[in-house]
Amino acid sequence: MKILAFGDTHGDVSLSKALAEKAKRENVELVLVCGDITHFDTFFPGTFYEFLKRNLKVMFVRGNHESEATAEFLGKTYNIKDLHGKVVTYQNIAFIGLGGANVGPFPFHEDGVLELLRNNLSKISKENLKKIIVSHVHPAGSKIENFSTYFKGSTALEKIIKEFEPDLVLCSHVHEAAGIEEQIGKTRVINVGKFGKILDV
Repeated sequence: MKILAFGDTHGDVSLSKALAEKAKRENVELVLVCGDITHFDTFFPGTFYEFLKRNLKVMFVRGNHESEATAEFLGKTYNIKDLHGKVVTYQNIAFIGLGGANVGPFPFHEDGVLELLRNNLSKISKENLKKIIVSHVHPAGSKIENFSTYFKGSTALEKIIKEFEPDLVLCSHVHEAAGIEEQIGKTRVINVGKFGKILDV
């Protein structure tokens, strides 16, 4: 499956249009949005519309700029899947969502995130399914953490990677680390950034 993943567009509709055109041109089957779609909860409607008018399938998680209410509104308004707290199987891949971050106006608590991810990953019984965590925040102890003294990684996500060894973790959040990739055990971690990353998975 060919995927376009990005995050941190913060309401930049012209960037969303460019990403949507790229996704269509590259015959992308699925678009994953890793949060911070808005700028402090102020949304610009063209952000998702550019993808939907090109008949692209979109799933997303909220970032630290979006409230849960905004994420729910966006999901219902545009009829797209908010992955946070869910496991969605599409083709041979299980997508596990983690929205929000441990900083910002709508912070999550690490204990709750650990329990949520652990419960969801435990539900995935088919060993032939690839596991992709779609997150806004990066794992603690990753290279991404070196690019910011303020945005700390998630200790819960770090523990989950070590415990469940998902195939891939996609995140954004730290703008300065856009494009950074690393291998943590058996898991590939990518900060997809606002210009996005096309992946064959």
